[in-house]
Amino acid sequence: MDKYLIVGLGNVGDEYDMTRHNTGFMVLDAFAKASNIVFEDKRYGFVGETTLKGRKVFLLKPSTYMNLSGNAVRYWLNKENIDQQRLLVISDDVALPLGAFRLKANGSNGGHNGLGNIQQLIGQDYARLRIGIGNDYARGRQIDWVLGRYDEEELKTLQPTIDYGVEIIKSFVLAGVDITMNQYNKLGKK
Repeated sequence: MDKYLIVGLGNVGDEYDMTRHNTGFMVLDAFAKASNIVFEDKRYGFVGETTLKGRKVFLLKPSTYMNLSGNAVRYWLNKENIDQQRLLVISDDVALPLGAFRLKANGSNGGHNGLGNIQQLIGQDYARLRIGIGNDYARGRQIDWVLGRYDEEELKTLQPTIDYGVEIIKSFVLAGVDITMNQYNKLGKK
């Protein structure tokens, strides 16, 4: 059976709930809710499992904190013997406007600490879905911005993107990254 690892990046703990930096968690939570998947507290993270048309899908919300996310990703890839080509990492991105998104088959970490740590441990050759959180912050205030909570209006803007994220996960597993990029990236431009 083909296995896939879908990772949403974020920080564990109530103080980080609904913050911009936890957008990856929010997409996985939406996917899990739609599929009645329950996350269990396991090694290096919260893990949920499901099957899509005969393919085994592992959902991972690392509990390592953002800048050590690579430890969790590497562990679960190895533990379940999952090919890196079947890894999708979902993260927030200040370089994209709120609600925009971009799926890429590989590439740089774009200055994102979580993606940077994953890259250090497994390289750049994995798919990533970057979700725009905007960059409406004063110089030197990026940390406050990414760790700040979404307000109600921002959540309304973001919700369709979270819904697309759920569809992108399914398409990634069932159709592959290239077809999924062709189908969805045009919808992610803001």
